Amino acid sequence: MLGSRGHGPEVARLESEVRVPGERKRGPTPGCWCFWGRQKHSERAIARHEVREIEQRHTMDGPRQDTALDEEDDMVIIYNRVPKTASTSFTNIAYDLCAKNKYHVLHINTTKNNPVMSLQDQVRFVKNITSWKEMKPGFYHGHISYLDFAKFGVKKKPIYINVIRDPIERLVSYYYFLRFGDDYRPGLRRRKQGDKKTFDECVAEGGSDCAPEKLWLQIPFFCGHSSECWNVGSRWAMDQAKYNLINEYFLVGVTEELEDFIMLLEAALPRFFRGATELYRTGKKSHLRKTTEKKLPTKQTIAKLQQSDIWKMENEFYEFALEQFQFIRAHAVREKDGDLYILAQNFFYEKIYPKSN
Repeated sequence: MLGSRGHGPEVARLESEVRVPGERKRGPTPGCWCFWGRQKHSERAIARHEVREIEQRHTMDGPRQDTALDEEDDMVIIYNRVPKTASTSFTNIAYDLCAKNKYHVLHINTTKNNPVMSLQDQVRFVKNITSWKEMKPGFYHGHISYLDFAKFGVKKKPIYINVIRDPIERLVSYYYFLRFGDDYRPGLRRRKQGDKKTFDECVAEGGSDCAPEKLWLQIPFFCGHSSECWNVGSRWAMDQAKYNLINEYFLVGVTEELEDFIMLLEAALPRFFRGATELYRTGKKSHLRKTTEKKLPTKQTIAKLQQSDIWKMENEFYEFALEQFQFIRAHAVREKDGDLYILAQNFFYEKIYPKSN
């Protein structure tokens, strides 16, 4: 994505939607600047022009290329969102807050929604993330698997966050989403539109869209870009996903406790998420997104899926993530009258030597 001239991105295989704090709304998504990676040449030219406009505007405000950013501004968050885990709902909160909290939001959309980038795109992506100062602080989100920035020799890695969901509930939601869409873009025609078969009927008939193999998604998203990550049922992939969750992710929440996830992010990363909890609780709920025509599966359907070794592994990973999230939450909040409150700073420094005169 890095072009031959300047430092900004060439619009190539990755498409990005960028929201710039304080800018006038434009583009197909309200409030976004959009860079389309697989559109016609003329549309790519327009996107390049918009990139240059943004960079020129920053230059007029004061050159940043040769100056170091403040620590809080030299920050990038990557939310490599798993499909159908309330990812759009959470991302819309970031869009709602970016102008007020003065950061940029960029949507990364790979060709055909492929979560695995080519090696050359990995290099381009890492260069964009680390060197594109005009887009810092930045919040990047997209359906891409974990990418280890350390192996590219970068000095400062981005902060990874994510949300996962009960694996069967996620698959059921995705199944009906492909057929009926949601209330976010109700007019958009979905790939399986017209197929009236319920999830229960699909499982009973052994259909491919509800097969246990379709459960294998959250593990590879956390495992990353290694070939073994996408080998369905790989024990190595699950172990690597667990390792990355603990060692490479700042915080991983669960869909079922999304508000608590947002509260912890606001407490720990207020530069991005100041006001997020209040927005989630009392806003107009414009950030909420619900799949339409979704029918809950029967106990028999659930029991059949739970016989699969693939479900057992994905569920083990989900339970692992849930336990870790609840552990972090238990040490960060206190409960009073049924409500949770963030704990104040609980450490201080003493016995500081040598003594100043």
